[in-house]
Amino acid sequence: MNNEQLQTRIGVVSQTGKRKTNDDFIAASGGNAKYRTLKDTVAVIADGMGGGPGGRLAAETTVRGFLEAYYSLPETLGVDRAAAQALAAMNRWVHAQGRQDKALNNMATTFTALILRGRMAHVVHVGDTRVYRLRDHRLQKLTQDHTHPHPDLRHVLYRAVGLEDTVRAEYQTHRIKLHDRFLLCSDGVHGVLGDNRIRTILDERTSPQEGAQRVVEAAIKSGSQDNVSALVLDIIGVPSADQSTLETAMAMLPIRDLPKIGDTVDGFLLVEVISDGRYSRLFRAEDTLEQRDVTLKFPHPRVTTEAAYRRAFVREAWVAAQVRSPYVVEIIELPPGRQTRLYSVMPYYPGESLEQRLLRHPPVALEEGVDIGIKLAKAVYALNRLRVIHRDIKPENVLLEQPADRKTVRDGLKLLDLGVVRLPGIQEPTVEEVPGTPSYMAPELFDGALGDEQSDVYALGVTLYRMFSAGRYPYGEVEAFSRPRFTRRQPLTRYRPDLPAWLDAVLARAVTVETEKRFGDAMELAFELESGLARGAQIVLQKQSLYDRNPVRFWQVVSALLALALVAALSLM
Repeated sequence: MNNEQLQTRIGVVSQTGKRKTNDDFIAASGGNAKYRTLKDTVAVIADGMGGGPGGRLAAETTVRGFLEAYYSLPETLGVDRAAAQALAAMNRWVHAQGRQDKALNNMATTFTALILRGRMAHVVHVGDTRVYRLRDHRLQKLTQDHTHPHPDLRHVLYRAVGLEDTVRAEYQTHRIKLHDRFLLCSDGVHGVLGDNRIRTILDERTSPQEGAQRVVEAAIKSGSQDNVSALVLDIIGVPSADQSTLETAMAMLPIRDLPKIGDTVDGFLLVEVISDGRYSRLFRAEDTLEQRDVTLKFPHPRVTTEAAYRRAFVREAWVAAQVRSPYVVEIIELPPGRQTRLYSVMPYYPGESLEQRLLRHPPVALEEGVDIGIKLAKAVYALNRLRVIHRDIKPENVLLEQPADRKTVRDGLKLLDLGVVRLPGIQEPTVEEVPGTPSYMAPELFDGALGDEQSDVYALGVTLYRMFSAGRYPYGEVEAFSRPRFTRRQPLTRYRPDLPAWLDAVLARAVTVETEKRFGDAMELAFELESGLARGAQIVLQKQSLYDRNPVRFWQVVSALLALALVAALSLM
């Protein structure tokens, strides 16, 4: 599986601006080789107070001392306790220096740290330096200024490092996501740049160094009278979610009765039922905390055991965290403490299932179908190359995205339902747990095989055959609990004589009974679809004989002719 580690890129810019000295201090570190803690990335900004040499000394000493102390503490303390101990030590030092040395009278400093460990971002904050997060074009301020609420006193801090003998810092945690962009800045930036201006600059997605430079330059041009400092940090690699951690979290969540439209669950207002199947019920919901539309998937308590449900939900959340594909469904991780019952959260994708599309007119055209087939094959390959076997590929689990305004051309596709995947090498299911929809299951699965890349290719081939044939199956529909006979495959051209011969040949290879004759993987199938469309989209099979098109009718006609011949022969006797 993907063992990617946390990876970041950082840019830092700090300028004196209109002041005589620069009392801001910024630092970032990926760890200290002298100590065991090498995984955490820490970015810190401080803005010194008190004027003279005291402000700069307080800011620089606090930042340097915090990093040194934090990295020297054992990881078993956790980020919150380690950060609190490190900051408390620096607060005692700054406060004592301000009282003992008249030249450093009233020295103090703001302090804001962003600490990244695993898949979590920890924010430690006191004062009016800030942390912002840009995600999916939306800017969110993650800190609150500790300044006086009165309009005339907003420059007055009531919390800072060294201001009192104890420091009261805020502590928060946030899930991190690939491509998150964080900004740490002093009040010389946010005092003159509004959120919209900051979002616009960060959303240009220049390099972190250039982004920090542009933020600082914009603040100076906007008339900042203070020191101007900015640190931009990009998340370019996210570590894999730990399955045991997910299982532990899931074990604490109860399975309750299914909710109804209009209910509110953990801040999600349920608006409409998207689907109500045997195993789960899906709702479109409004996330009233994050102001976005999402899809909530609740397990159906009546179907199976709680243990099986939990395994399915853990698999789906964990696998979605490993896969990097625009064609595979995403699972949204909620902040710690928000979720009170078992369900999963996904982005809301407006559109229709492939099953809905193939059952309505007009039938899927060649170009449209090949485009869907290539994207779906890429989704399957994105799973298979990580040794994830989907095991339930079918049109109902394929979403064709359609913008809400229905004016934009559809170009999105999502492969859904990762709850029954097989993870070879990590955990193997029992034979009784092998899932699948019979009509899409490869022949070897009925003989006890657990499923592999080629059984996924088979299910993909059946899915594409049904899409082009408006709902038919290559070997006929397989009833539940029955033992199918994979004898004669019906040519696709029997139902769609307007489609080219090469397409029928591609699908025939995908659903062949002999595994060694199938495509080696889903990407090979995608290449054949793309190549076939480029080579000869309109090469159509010659007209088939009656025997090829309908063998039953052929023998009926032969029998009728023989009967007529027999009657004629008897009449002549």
